Amino acid sequence: MKFLVLCVLAYCLTFSIVEAKVRHYKWEVKYELKSPDCYKKLAITINGRTPGPSIVAQQGDTIVVELKNSLLTENVAIHWHGIRQIGTPWMDGTEGVTQCPILPGDTFVYKFVVDRPGTYLYHAHYGMQREAGLYGSIRVLLPDGESEPFAYDYDRSIILTDWYHKSTYEQAVGLSSIPFVWVGEPESILIQGRGKFDCSKAGIIPEMCNATSPDCSPYTMTVVPGKTYRLRIGSLTALSALSFEIEGHNMTVVEADGHYVEPFVVKNLFIYSGETYSVLIKTNQSSTRNYWITAKIVGRNNTTPSGLAVLNYYPNHPKRIPPTPPPVGPQWDDLAPRLSQSLAIKSHRNFIHPPPQTSDRVIVMLNTQNNISGYRRWSVNNVSFNLPHTPYLIAYKHNLLHTFDQRPPPDDYASTEDIFSVAENANATTSNAAYRLQFNTTVDIILQNANTMTKNNSETHPWHLHGHDFWVLGYGRGKFDKINDPNKYNLVDPIMKNTVVVHPFGWTALRFRADNPGVWAFHCHIESHFYMGMGVVFEEGVDRVGKLPRSIMGCGDAKGYHRP
Repeated sequence: MKFLVLCVLAYCLTFSIVEAKVRHYKWEVKYELKSPDCYKKLAITINGRTPGPSIVAQQGDTIVVELKNSLLTENVAIHWHGIRQIGTPWMDGTEGVTQCPILPGDTFVYKFVVDRPGTYLYHAHYGMQREAGLYGSIRVLLPDGESEPFAYDYDRSIILTDWYHKSTYEQAVGLSSIPFVWVGEPESILIQGRGKFDCSKAGIIPEMCNATSPDCSPYTMTVVPGKTYRLRIGSLTALSALSFEIEGHNMTVVEADGHYVEPFVVKNLFIYSGETYSVLIKTNQSSTRNYWITAKIVGRNNTTPSGLAVLNYYPNHPKRIPPTPPPVGPQWDDLAPRLSQSLAIKSHRNFIHPPPQTSDRVIVMLNTQNNISGYRRWSVNNVSFNLPHTPYLIAYKHNLLHTFDQRPPPDDYASTEDIFSVAENANATTSNAAYRLQFNTTVDIILQNANTMTKNNSETHPWHLHGHDFWVLGYGRGKFDKINDPNKYNLVDPIMKNTVVVHPFGWTALRFRADNPGVWAFHCHIESHFYMGMGVVFEEGVDRVGKLPRSIMGCGDAKGYHRP
């Protein structure tokens, strides 16, 4: 580390100059037969692995990923989830929004800066490829000499996912058919890419399932007694909300989506797709045995077995099964503890980023299911989202506005809407219009949940915003009250996040500054829901974006701009 001494008038200050590094990765994306839950199926891998290689860097480093698409018949794109891409909006990796897809056989170079420490993710952002295994973790460390507001001895990353045996194409065909065919519940929950499917089930072809395969032996995390471990837990489920639990151990939540949390203790960590948390655990239990790590589906009535891993206390053998049954976990339909955890997450008292006290624009987004021309869709304010053929960033920058609908989407929905009933939604439509935000203004988003097309049913939706963090101002049950509920906002120490949950028949309020020039997706992180239209796009300050690289072009009306 170098030091700079700056003297102004009579005062001299010493600044540390951290020499940022450039970290190169060379990845090949291709299909391989894998058995992560003992059942053999095609998975999308990076250099033969799923989860893919972890990216570990320090704040300020430049990441360069040379990505070769060897899928032969499929396009691909990778989103760097939680990385704001300040100054590089074309590297967000969102096909149809910030770039054209990477064609089979092509190599694309992603290059961006990780500008702040924290726990982040990467995953496919083309179709529903994420759930086929194309994902991994990003760990951004503080510069040398700086410390965090908590202490630990060891640092580990764990990714939670759900796993389907049907291909993403089979699922997509069902979602796009008349009659509608739902994807159903996942076959397994994977902890760090490993789960367990019952190969003895009727109708399972023996050659397709091998319960003794080493590929599906439980993930084992070996720990030393008497230490403190930081577990960076990320969820990239396609559908499921999860309760994460470590038998006999409490967890202290200290980070959420890259921001320090005023610490609080939980037995079960509720985590939704797209979220990351850091928790501290103390290995202070008996070292004569191992302990279960579980991930159980909540929020949906399901028959999927909980994901199981092993906390291995050294010197026990890693394959030694814990002597007790795995924890049962909370009831799937018990909403109270999930809402309670959401409300408990506040910014660490020494790391509060004060939110603007007022906003310039309020957009209320009602999430509903709709039938549009006989197709089952998800909608925001009765508008179901479709991606255009020409990515928005290219269209705005090169004045190709004819490539998508220029009618502005609605900022609100009818105040007479009954969120507790199955809505007729007779006026629902599809569109690829974008919200245009005035640069550097403050925007409030109210996410309002409602009844689905099934009576007395409302689902859990995790919403993810690209290119920004937002302040989570509040949660509530029932219909949002525009007059009284804003008076309950937390404007003192709200946590900042990039992904937030909307609970069944409830609302969530968030606030962000439209200060990152570009075009950014905001969508439900459930794969099938986004595929079915549950998302929007924000444009802000595109006139401030620099010259776009030709490598992101080559599709739609941008075909003529691409030069290999």
